[in-house]
Amino acid sequence: MSDVSELPSKEANVLKGHEGGVLAARFNSDGNYCLSCGKDRTIRLWNPHRGIHIKTYKSHGREVRDVHVTKDNSKLVSCGGDRQVFYWDVATGRVIRKFRGHGSEVNAVKFNEYASVVVSAGYDQSLRAWDCRSHSTEPIQIIDTFSDSVMSVCLTKTEIIAGSVDGTVRTFDIRIGREMSDNLGQPVNCISMSNDDNCILAGCLDSTLRLLDRSTGELLQEYKGHICKSYKLDCCLTNTDAHVAGGSEDGYIYFWDLVDASVLSRFRAHSSVVTSVSYHPTDNCMVSASVDGTIKVWKA
Repeated sequence: MSDVSELPSKEANVLKGHEGGVLAARFNSDGNYCLSCGKDRTIRLWNPHRGIHIKTYKSHGREVRDVHVTKDNSKLVSCGGDRQVFYWDVATGRVIRKFRGHGSEVNAVKFNEYASVVVSAGYDQSLRAWDCRSHSTEPIQIIDTFSDSVMSVCLTKTEIIAGSVDGTVRTFDIRIGREMSDNLGQPVNCISMSNDDNCILAGCLDSTLRLLDRSTGELLQEYKGHICKSYKLDCCLTNTDAHVAGGSEDGYIYFWDLVDASVLSRFRAHSSVVTSVSYHPTDNCMVSASVDGTIKVWKA
């Protein structure tokens, strides 16, 4: 059994500024900053450790559903209800490029490791890859083998992994053009990678998180107790891969033991749905976001 005292369950800061629900909050790669986005059509940059709002990014015409920042913190990418993918300069707050092509809302975005390509996941049942360095507005690749909305995407050096409402987690090997599909039998609305890259954690709409072996697709474990039936909720592993963290529609945050799936900690974090959880890359620290309009910073 792992030490529960290491888990971040003490409220260290509350980040206020969004008008309306916050749909995602994400640490940057070194954990010194975090980005959030929400119903108020904005993206906000924060120093979560000092509780300070640094900058607001406005250009989206509808709610902003996801945001990701490059490793060097110079660019960010966002997407949402206006069907567009925005590529921003972090320092100036200017939109460098708008990628259009999705036929409906865009649910998720990620940079590749070199920050040269952005992959977006859409309600139009497609994944699209965009070249940040080219001035072309056409995607360099479209993957449309899904049979329902694509909710979440992760990238490795050679693969695109995505989760869909059609119940699948699909892995596309970009080098050889191979697709592998694991059918979980339940709508998938969030996927995240373990830090050792060996596992995929998939959040499903039957109030269950499922841990998959990335190479075989084998179901390794299931995590239950939280409520996830109608909202897109994030889930993640802690930075040691020892615990699983996830939000719940009743405002609680849950921590499970990775191996035996026991609930190690659950606490009321927000007054409404916890949409997002993001774990610090090195410290016992986490940020959460909620429909209640706040982002909270949790420390051990």
